[in-house]
Amino acid sequence: MFDLQGKVAIVTGGNGGIGLAMAQGLADAGALIAVVGRNPDKLLAAVTSLRQHGGQAKAYGVDVCDEAAVSALMTQVVHDFGRLDILLNNAGINIRKPVQDLALSEWQAVMDTNLTSAFLCSRAAYPQLKNQGGKVINIGSMTSIFGASFAPAYSASKGGIVQLTRAMATAWARDNIQVNAILPGWIDTELTQKARLDVNGLHERILARTPAGRWGDPKDLAGIAVFLAGAASDFITGTAIPVDGGYSVQA
Repeated sequence: MFDLQGKVAIVTGGNGGIGLAMAQGLADAGALIAVVGRNPDKLLAAVTSLRQHGGQAKAYGVDVCDEAAVSALMTQVVHDFGRLDILLNNAGINIRKPVQDLALSEWQAVMDTNLTSAFLCSRAAYPQLKNQGGKVINIGSMTSIFGASFAPAYSASKGGIVQLTRAMATAWARDNIQVNAILPGWIDTELTQKARLDVNGLHERILARTPAGRWGDPKDLAGIAVFLAGAASDFITGTAIPVDGGYSVQA
């Protein structure tokens, strides 16, 4: 049920943080990985790491906000690997400013990277996934559920991810394509390390609210990615699953 041998997975933003950890999880289960990102140095490092750990991976330097580039990406991946089975939409950025200080260009950059890219990649992947059935995994956030005064654009984009997931799940179920979302809690990555510097007292508040008593490790996302990518989740679609150490169940 968790064997991904011979499956091909695209992981956007797979060159670091939780994206790389999920890519490694998929590779460990046997999937061939197309790592997509914009930073060539991080792409090279990610593919090198995946290969060193026994995975098969190839790097694709693509701006996932560019419609033509995304379309070309899908064509190239199918050319290189022969098929496409799994799309993991993980690319994301954050700009931490309250609404009144947020420029329109900043709002649009976050929305394009976090939400529009998931739409573009999913739409472009659909014809191939339809051929044999497949999986789309969208990465939301705890801010898909909660408001964050310091991240209005990020919160809006991640709330949109959940609704996009539900819409695609209902539309594509007849094509045997399951679409689900993962909602990471407070995971220890470069992005959240910067958040701890930007938001006074954040570290202490997170630990106080999280029943598990710790920040998440990127590797904590690997298992749920494998589950949603494999046959074990064939009758699960349209869900949004928190991976947060219990943070979201606290009042």
